[in-house]
Amino acid sequence: MAHRPVGLATSITTSTTSAATTSFAVQSNVIRVVSLGADVAVAIGTAEVPTATLADYMIPSGGSASLAVTRKSQRVVGITTGSTTKITCPEGTNMPFAVGDRVTLEGNTNENQYQTLINYAEVTAVDTTSSYDTGLFGTQLTVDVDTSGIVTAFYGADATLRGSVRVAAIANGGTGTLFVQQVQVSGVA
Repeated sequence: MAHRPVGLATSITTSTTSAATTSFAVQSNVIRVVSLGADVAVAIGTAEVPTATLADYMIPSGGSASLAVTRKSQRVVGITTGSTTKITCPEGTNMPFAVGDRVTLEGNTNENQYQTLINYAEVTAVDTTSSYDTGLFGTQLTVDVDTSGIVTAFYGADATLRGSVRVAAIANGGTGTLFVQQVQVSGVA
C-alpha cells in the first residue's frame, strides 16, 4: 500500500488527559495516525476542542492506522461581512455542508483577512431558498465569524470552502506522541 502525503503533518503529545491537534482543512479522505510511546485512543471531530476517551479507536504503541474522513468542498462566489458572516456559493450546485460542520476558506483571495478569520468556523445556518426579490439563487452559509472589521471587498477568484476537523487523542497510561498526516492511499494492504 502506498501513501502520498497531503498537506502538513502534525503531532500531539499524548497523556491521560485528552489533547487535540490544531484544525486542518480535509483535503483527502484518509488520515494516517502513528502512535509512539503509549497506547492511544483517537477521535476525529468538529467540536471547538474535540475530546477523546478510552472508548474511542485504540492504536497500540508503535502501531498505525488509516482512518476515513469525509472530504467536503464548495466554491465560494461571495462573502457578506458582519457580526456573523454569510458565504455565498454558486447557483445550481449541491451544498455539502450542514449546520454544525466546521469550514475553512482556502484559495486565491485578494485579502488574506478572510482566510485568517474563516478558519475552522462553525456553520450556524444553511439557506437554500431562491428569491427573485433578493436576486439570490445560490446557497448561503452563515458562519460564526465576526468579519465586520474587514473593509476590503471579497474578490474570491478560485476561493474554496473546505470541511475542517481536529484529531483528539488520549493515552491509556503513560505519555507518548501521536503523529497525524492526511494521505492518499493506493494499492492493496
